[in-house]
Amino acid sequence: MSTENINSTQNVFIAVGRRKESVAKVRLIPGTGEVQINKKPGDLYFQFNSEYIRNLKAPLTVLGLEASFDLFIEARGGGLRGQTDAVKLGVSRALCGLSQERRQVLKKEGYLTRDYRSKERKKYGLRKARKAPQFSKR
Repeated sequence: MSTENINSTQNVFIAVGRRKESVAKVRLIPGTGEVQINKKPGDLYFQFNSEYIRNLKAPLTVLGLEASFDLFIEARGGGLRGQTDAVKLGVSRALCGLSQERRQVLKKEGYLTRDYRSKERKKYGLRKARKAPQFSKR
């Protein structure tokens, strides 16, 4: 989490979030609530899925800041669900750069916890990670 000054008037808060194979670099800039992901509007990028949009804005909603910041996000890897969770973690981490009181609220809601689960590798002799061929006694 780092803070950059652009034109020495705007504060930009940058953070990275990860989930499964997805990585999201989030830039939080004071603004009107615009969401842009990979240079596309957030609604278009997440295929107008309201659940994904609601999830990535959840940390802002909890703090009552959904119309106070613009989000500029670079997301890569994984699928839309993993990218959504990566963005949510990145937004939460960027908000922590603003003040410690916000950190306590976000931590209590569980938005600062990294979900470390990822796909288990396939093993030889099995069809998937754990699925075995049907056993035949005779």
